[in-house]
Amino acid sequence: MAEGTEAAVATDPAPAPFAGCQKVPDRRLTLYIRRNFLDPETCAALVHRIDADRRPSLVADSNGDPFYRTSETCMLDPQDPLVARVDAMLDAIAGQPHAHGEQIQGQRYGPGQEFRWHTDYYEPDGPDFERFCRVGGQRTWTLMVYLDVPEEGGATRFRRINKTIQPETGKLVAWHNLDARGRPNFETLHAGMKVYRGVKHVITKWYRERPLTA
Repeated sequence: MAEGTEAAVATDPAPAPFAGCQKVPDRRLTLYIRRNFLDPETCAALVHRIDADRRPSLVADSNGDPFYRTSETCMLDPQDPLVARVDAMLDAIAGQPHAHGEQIQGQRYGPGQEFRWHTDYYEPDGPDFERFCRVGGQRTWTLMVYLDVPEEGGATRFRRINKTIQPETGKLVAWHNLDARGRPNFETLHAGMKVYRGVKHVITKWYRERPLTA
């Protein structure tokens, strides 16, 4: 190397979004699955945090059905080192800027609890659209990870494409809530099926069109 010159530094390119994931072969929506995204120890630690701070889940644009969503919810502390590590993993696998992501939410489903048919995007003509979407815009991606497996029930079912995904500890499920033209995609209609025996815990992270913070 000639004096006064600098060697080029080789850098590995960032992996493509959802690298290593299985893409469900259906043109109506974009849906990925990846087994063993989180290790069992991390999953167990997240379950402990959810159980310590859970409360009844809420629903935006409620349809008035008191049994529509009967799970319990915990907002995970982004300053917690373990939560921050998982948050960074979700950002990386999705290829999304951290500023576009909502706070990770944990959910617990006991026997008889479920989340009936719904979509994750905000209805453009819904009463709370302006309130929830004024800053960050519409929800783009949903990333969900199963933290454990109930004894019976608790699958996630996508009704329009007739796809049922069974819980597995550490399994990631991710889908795009918008279609190719950027409009809310009703083909993402899904449900957290009723747990019949045991308990199911999941974490969920949603991303937006724009940063949620300045």
